[in-house]
Amino acid sequence: MKLFGTDGVRGKAGKFLTSSLALRLAMSAGIYFKNSRKTGKILIGKDTRLSGYMIEDAIVSGLTAVGYNVIQVGPMPTPAVAFLTEDMRCDAGIMISASHNHFSDNGIKFFDSVGNKLSHETEKEIENIYYNDSIIESEQQVDEKIGSSKRIEDAMGRYIVHLKNSFPKTCSLNGIRIVLDVANGAAYKVGPTVLEELGAEVFVVNNKPNGRNINDNCGALHPKNVADEVKRLRADIGIALDGDADRLVVIDELGDEVHGDQLIGALALYLKKYDHLTKNEVVTTVMSNHGLEEFLAKEGIKLHRSAVGDKNVLHLMQSSGSNFGGEQSGHIIMSSFAKSGDGLVSALQVLAYTLLEGKKVSELVRPFKLYPQLLRNVVVGAKVPLNEIDGYKDMIKKIEGQKINHLIRYSGTENLLRILLEGKSMAQLEKSMVTVENFFKKALNG
Repeated sequence: MKLFGTDGVRGKAGKFLTSSLALRLAMSAGIYFKNSRKTGKILIGKDTRLSGYMIEDAIVSGLTAVGYNVIQVGPMPTPAVAFLTEDMRCDAGIMISASHNHFSDNGIKFFDSVGNKLSHETEKEIENIYYNDSIIESEQQVDEKIGSSKRIEDAMGRYIVHLKNSFPKTCSLNGIRIVLDVANGAAYKVGPTVLEELGAEVFVVNNKPNGRNINDNCGALHPKNVADEVKRLRADIGIALDGDADRLVVIDELGDEVHGDQLIGALALYLKKYDHLTKNEVVTTVMSNHGLEEFLAKEGIKLHRSAVGDKNVLHLMQSSGSNFGGEQSGHIIMSSFAKSGDGLVSALQVLAYTLLEGKKVSELVRPFKLYPQLLRNVVVGAKVPLNEIDGYKDMIKKIEGQKINHLIRYSGTENLLRILLEGKSMAQLEKSMVTVENFFKKALNG
């Protein structure tokens, strides 16, 4: 597909993701959703990027042009948009965000009427409409059939109630000290509010968005900031979110970051112990550490692996009947409470686990030992199919001969090649990584 990547449509705002592209894409999506129209409403949320104003106005124009009524909820986490789409009985939801990317990028993500991300097949149908001038022209409305738009001010309150309902009613955060980094992003209001309403003493950092500072040396991509504050304030836990709050990084009370796979393992154990893990199954991606797989097997929990991307995790969860999955990057999906990765829902479950067990975070969140892994990114000028690169297969055979697991793939949102190597010796991984990196730098950048 020319428009959609691994998570919606994403690119540099004003260059790739222009107002004209956003308008036509919104028209195309509106035309597609009219085939299953029930309420005639589509909900729009966004993060705090400067370009969000431009893109939001273009989307509203496109949707109303094809006859849809639009509900605008303003800055809101991606999982909140998924929840509100279903809760407010909309035909679809749209989130304007480039997640963890630099502020100069932006993106458009779509949700169906029940808050699920769209399948690749559905995205392809929308894209086909986008490139069909006759359909775009014929579906534009006139007179009373043109849609309208309005802003809803109480949407955040609905989402806060939803978050609080995911937290055990027998538990309270009274006396718990929390450092929360909202990455100058979409959760800058809702994050502190829900934790404070549950009784916590919250120290918020990076909660003054100006349109340009989202993810800027803060949030889930830079957890050291939270770690330093946890140690300075002697807090019980640190919580770092990314720009659209669908990703979570946890810092324990000692100021140490918790690896994403270890967090998934801990939460899987928690859910199983309290009879909340459907079918005793968990879904992760091909990137997850083999230490996690071995640990889950010992605990009688079956692991399914999907392709990279939280959308792929969710689809495999739905087909397998599991209610828990995630990625080591911090996208954790608890489908009993959320339709997509939700950093705040996941953080509340970590807090609930510590309260129910009467233990500190550090005593619960590392239930197994990780195999050493190395992850590197190589900037590429063009995404040449890997199997078409001269010498690629021979290089892979050499790596596998050293008993090193590997995952090499192009980023779906940036011009990067991601290289993941896993083995039993870090020294061996570092040596092999130099070989692999040099091979691709030469092959892809000449």
